[in-house]
Amino acid sequence: MDKASIDYSVDLDIAKEHGLSEEEYKQILSILKRNPTYVEIGIFSVMWSEHCSYKSSIKMLKTFPRDGDVMLVGAGEENAGIVDIGNDMALTFKIESHNHPSAVEPYQGAATGVGGIMRDIFTMGARPIASLNSLRFGSLEIARNRFLLDHAVQGIADYGNCLGIPTVGGEVVIEDSYTGNCLVNAMSVGVGHKDHIISAIAKGVGNPVYIVGSKTGKDGIHGATFASVELTEETESKKSNVQVGDPFTEKLLLEASMELSRKDWLVGMQDMGAAGITCSCTEMSAKGGVGLSINLDKVPLREKNMNPYEIMLSESQERMLVVIDKGYDDSLIEIFKKWDLDCECIGAVTDTGNLEVYSKGEKVADLPCDPLVLGGGAPQYDMPSIEPAYLKSSIVKESDFDDSKNYREILLNLLACPNITSKRFVFEQYDSTVRTNTVQGPGGSAAVVRLKGTNKAISISTDCNGRFVYLNPYEGGKRAVAESSRNVVCTGAKPIAITNCLNFGNPQDPEVYWQFKRAVEGIGEACKVLNTPVTGGNVSFYNETNDSSIYPTPVIGMVGLMEDVSHSTTIGYKEPGDIILCIGNLTGEFGGSEYLKVIHGEVKGPISTLDLAQEVAVQEVCLESIQSGYIKSAHDISDGGLAINIAESILSSVGSIGAEIHITSKIRTDLLLFGESQSVIIVTVSKENLHNVVLKAKANDVFTQCIGSVNNSGRLTFNDVLSVERSEMSPAYFETLGKIIDY
Repeated sequence: MDKASIDYSVDLDIAKEHGLSEEEYKQILSILKRNPTYVEIGIFSVMWSEHCSYKSSIKMLKTFPRDGDVMLVGAGEENAGIVDIGNDMALTFKIESHNHPSAVEPYQGAATGVGGIMRDIFTMGARPIASLNSLRFGSLEIARNRFLLDHAVQGIADYGNCLGIPTVGGEVVIEDSYTGNCLVNAMSVGVGHKDHIISAIAKGVGNPVYIVGSKTGKDGIHGATFASVELTEETESKKSNVQVGDPFTEKLLLEASMELSRKDWLVGMQDMGAAGITCSCTEMSAKGGVGLSINLDKVPLREKNMNPYEIMLSESQERMLVVIDKGYDDSLIEIFKKWDLDCECIGAVTDTGNLEVYSKGEKVADLPCDPLVLGGGAPQYDMPSIEPAYLKSSIVKESDFDDSKNYREILLNLLACPNITSKRFVFEQYDSTVRTNTVQGPGGSAAVVRLKGTNKAISISTDCNGRFVYLNPYEGGKRAVAESSRNVVCTGAKPIAITNCLNFGNPQDPEVYWQFKRAVEGIGEACKVLNTPVTGGNVSFYNETNDSSIYPTPVIGMVGLMEDVSHSTTIGYKEPGDIILCIGNLTGEFGGSEYLKVIHGEVKGPISTLDLAQEVAVQEVCLESIQSGYIKSAHDISDGGLAINIAESILSSVGSIGAEIHITSKIRTDLLLFGESQSVIIVTVSKENLHNVVLKAKANDVFTQCIGSVNNSGRLTFNDVLSVERSEMSPAYFETLGKIIDY
């Protein structure tokens, strides 16, 4: 394919082959005042893809609350969000999707998802200290889904372990809707000095532009465009669209970048992720209000005979674009030579505002940068939306299903169901303790990582229940934020900000776009009330196969700050005789619950209105009580309800710890046990401190109830209706997932 000449005129048919609409092609003609070259249409196609331009989502994203005392840069202004955590430190974090590549080639798709999000962090001068992932797959009864899960986990493990960054948490969710279109969302967190943040900017006319890191190959060409269409048999066959990662090179690039970030002659730096050289050049230029002139003959290539189109659109991994002040070339080259990485000057900053691309002495592209980028002149659409028809028939009443009263069997079944059973099989493949700062790793409410050189720690959680969002996008969006915040609070940290990864179907489907709009509105409302501004994130559309969309899945990555690491609190019970206290109201809510789906085969609502003021009050009571030293364990009610909450705390305890629960309630017994009440945290306290927590709750107008006590029985008992041994619960909970995957 040697169609890169400036004389080659692209027509509408070729533009459509690149995923551009007729209206977008006309817009390109208006911008250029001529027909584009083949290289130029490739550049427009990737930069105006949904993945890079956010053209169908940006107007909604602008409605998120993006201001707060801790914010150091605005949402979307840099590669990742940055918040002030005191001691002159900045916390840098972001979550992104790598869904389509992982559905086609799960090992490399997931691995490069980890690598890409890590580069977004260290390109800003922050050292990555933790990684998390949010994974979703279809039914594990299907061999292909087991293959996808197993190989995606291997890819995440191998890349993270080789890089030496601990994978400290995340989630694995199994739902039929993800069959054929799995979700792999990767989150990374880093720490740097708040006055040494590196910007993704080009400025200073005449300053040299370098490409550093790995050589450029043909892998990942049009990866951004691939991520902007639905998966079909044809797109699934395009494995060349999947990038190939090398964690050992990434480790070298990390260390070289950290060394470079301390130099005052560094102007700007950006990872080459989606759209490769094209995206880095155009975004850095547009941000600085300058142009770039680059010579593709200078780009180090991994394969011979690559043409300009392929070089510009390659998404080969472990590469960065760097702009430095004039006169420091030797210093830059010395750093990357030390780390055995390529470092080549490919161009310079200009005052034209254009990206000029040369190859073999010929200009193959010359186009303005601003119209190419998000926030500049890239398209922004108001998409039509309509409430989905399925919602009219997605309500079930309590009287529509019976209480079987076989509570022991139900409990064991739920402990073994894919969404509740321990993910130990997954997270034991990850190195969660490398760098020796992990205070709480996978398997608890949230991860806790110590900040070296201080007495502080951060808490991190990823959360979303796609079933809730499917049944009520607005309330489901609120619940995703509330649960992620609640999980962070349960560890003893104050939630301070979020990043999000918004996974949805085809935005051109009005019902899908309605889900998206309402979920964004719900997330925004919860973030305002909980005072957790949105620092940025990612939108992943076109997650569907054969006209069937995934559950709308807006994953929330919440970070919290723990001023004193000694406040770190786990879910496991500590001592016999401790009181089990319920903070918040048990409602027995069954809509969208695991109990309703697994035991009664229904995925239906209602999804009640989440009282955000009550949510804030419950979290404040819990956090203040932890900080006062009153609470020994904390675990919020989530999937599987109260019974699963108690069982998980028992199973996370040492020795023969058990619990005896006594509750008097008008709620139907099965719903009291397995209903998923919102805004409820179960804590344990000593008898001496019980009064202090109850008084604090009363002062915040929060209901509390003593529901039982911790003992040494090795058994969970509930009133006179349930008694199950720890030895029965343990294999159901800890061994099921591994057996399913190895099947």
